[in-house]
Amino acid sequence: MQIKQIFLVLFLGGLVSLHVLMPWGCLAKEIKILALGDSLIAGYGLDEKEHFTTLLQKKLKNEGLNVRLINAGVSGDTSAGGLTRLEWSLASNPDAVILELGANDGLRGINPSTTKTNLAKILGQLRLKDIPVLFAGMLAPPNLGREYGSKFNKTYQDLAQEFDVVFYPFFLDGVAGVPELNQLDGIHPTGEGIAEIVMRIKPYVKKLLSKIKTSKSDS
Repeated sequence: MQIKQIFLVLFLGGLVSLHVLMPWGCLAKEIKILALGDSLIAGYGLDEKEHFTTLLQKKLKNEGLNVRLINAGVSGDTSAGGLTRLEWSLASNPDAVILELGANDGLRGINPSTTKTNLAKILGQLRLKDIPVLFAGMLAPPNLGREYGSKFNKTYQDLAQEFDVVFYPFFLDGVAGVPELNQLDGIHPTGEGIAEIVMRIKPYVKKLLSKIKTSKSDS
C-alpha cells in the first residue's frame, strides 16, 4: 500500500474507534427541550442554579445526553396565558416540550372546562408541529371541593389520552404537602423540592427523548 492509503486507513479506523468509545450524547446533535409553564418552571424564589430547567439539564448532561433545557416559565401564568405566548415561545425551535400549566387555574377557581380547552389548544398546536410533549398534570386545591377537584384532575388524564403524550400525572409528586421541601408560602418548592421533582420526572423525560428519535427517524 502507498503511504497515503495507509494513512487514510489508520485515520478512518481511528474515527470508528472514537465513535465506539465516546457516549452517544457527545456525538449527537444538541436536543432542545422547551419547558412551558408557570412559577414552578420559572423558579419563583430560587437562585437560577436551583431552577427546574437548570437541574434537569445538569442531570441529563451528567448521563452523557446532549440536551439543552429552555426555561419558558412565567410566574402567575394560567393555561390561557400559556396559550397566548405559545407561538413566540416556540421561536427557539425546540425538539420537544415539557408542558406544565394549570396550577394557577386551580388556585383561582377557573372553570375546569376552560382550563381543558386552553390546554387542548396548546397540545393540538404542538401535535400539528410534530413536537413530542411531556405533559405534567396538576391537582386542584382541596378547599375547592370534591366536584371541582374531580373535574379539574380528570382534565389532565383525558387530554393525555386524547393526544397520546408522555404523561407525568402530578408535577409536585413527592413535594406537595411536605413542609421541608416547600418555601414559607407552602406552594412553591425549595431547591431541595425541585431536586426531588427532577429525580422523579427524569425517567419520563428520557421517554420523551425516545419520542424525539422516533419522530426524526420516521420523517
